[in-house]
Amino acid sequence: MAKQSMIEREKKRERLVLKYGQKRELLLLEFKKANTFSDQMRIHKKIEKLPRNSSRIRLRNRCWRTGRPRGVYRDFGLCRHMIREMGHNCLLPGVRKASW
Repeated sequence: MAKQSMIEREKKRERLVLKYGQKRELLLLEFKKANTFSDQMRIHKKIEKLPRNSSRIRLRNRCWRTGRPRGVYRDFGLCRHMIREMGHNCLLPGVRKASW
């Protein structure tokens, strides 16, 4: 199980991404369309004033069951440990243990 503080920190990042996402996107489009270097620098200063955690890049995929940050499968939203455990207990539809 992941530390509760890390899980809460990730939730805070998700809220910030939702709050500032549209503003950040508009500023980035404006930055790409800027013709002069001075315009780009002015827009870049505005982007820098936004919270760092409002960037989509800072989000981390986590297992919804344990909060584990590594080895997470996007299809299920689970870490590899939970996929194995739930697969053995027949809790995941369409997943069978491979045997050869």
